[in-house]
Amino acid sequence: MSLENTINEAIKTAMRAKDKVALDSLRAVKSQILLLKTEARGSEVTPEQEIAILQRMVKQRKDSAEQFTAQGRNDLAEVEEAQMQVIEQFLPKQLSSEELEAEMKSIIAETGAESIKDLGKVMGVASKTLAGKSDGKSISEMAKKLLS
Repeated sequence: MSLENTINEAIKTAMRAKDKVALDSLRAVKSQILLLKTEARGSEVTPEQEIAILQRMVKQRKDSAEQFTAQGRNDLAEVEEAQMQVIEQFLPKQLSSEELEAEMKSIIAETGAESIKDLGKVMGVASKTLAGKSDGKSISEMAKKLLS
């Protein structure tokens, strides 16, 4: 089942449950998918594009929640965090730091990287290999840690 169909089913469930936070979050995801389909002029949305949409939406909500918390608006931060949790349900399972470290070590060995100068080479492979399983910031931090 495609993400779009899964989201549509989840929207129906949220409507029946009268879950406003989930409904708002799911409608935002559906909107982004439809926007991407429109930009692609009718071609199918790939699973990689779907994951990228979800990751971007989670990151936006995380950043917003941090800003609201810094400004003392915990009420708005809680809404953003709740929406973030709803959207994260549709992402693949995220790697733990130990799993990420193991993956990065194998990528570093595969690319033959020896120092921080080879960071670009490692990041290119890691970004494609770990897409959806970990965010770019975590991948970058782990790569820097292991290469230095």
